[in-house]
Amino acid sequence: MLDFSYEQACIDAGYVSVCGIDEAGRGPLAGNVVAAAVIMPVGLVIDGLNDSKKLSPKKREKLYDIITKETIWAVGEATPAEIDEHNILGATMIAMHRAVDGLPKKADFALIDGNCSRGFDIPTRTVVSGDAKVPSIAAASIIAKVTRDRECEELDRKYPEYGFAKHKGYPTSDHMKKVVEIGPCPEHRKSFLSFVDKVKNDG
Repeated sequence: MLDFSYEQACIDAGYVSVCGIDEAGRGPLAGNVVAAAVIMPVGLVIDGLNDSKKLSPKKREKLYDIITKETIWAVGEATPAEIDEHNILGATMIAMHRAVDGLPKKADFALIDGNCSRGFDIPTRTVVSGDAKVPSIAAASIIAKVTRDRECEELDRKYPEYGFAKHKGYPTSDHMKKVVEIGPCPEHRKSFLSFVDKVKNDG
């Protein structure tokens, strides 16, 4: 259940600008991994705010509009090439750093969804399932998810044969079948495609 206890603990400790960080797109076979950082004004309550995975696309879009108007926020991304070079965890950290660095107002503490924090120049605290517990992380999860879904819609227009608008890059059976049949596009993550050789060898 969402409550402001995590943010309030940071404020009680003397921090002023506490941001929540979350990502979208660690599991897909293609596209960027997208992170968002959100600083929520003290006292701001957004009705319906929740973990992005528990919301319908229509509800996420509605909340995205509210969050982007009412909070301080930024998005950071890492490309498929960076994912292949640094692995998905390393690339996720790169995206998170870029999101924090892009905030219009500098954060002095970060609450991060998950259990990993690397190399930030401000204090951090990781929160497992933070997108279901911490409002600023939930808001970041929505920004990241909507941003990435919109990018997948654009990929679908550019590479319609893969069906990105439907599966959003995730490894569905249809998506994997298309990659095997016609090969990857430039937006596919090469390090995620080991199944292609396996299918060909088994065939």
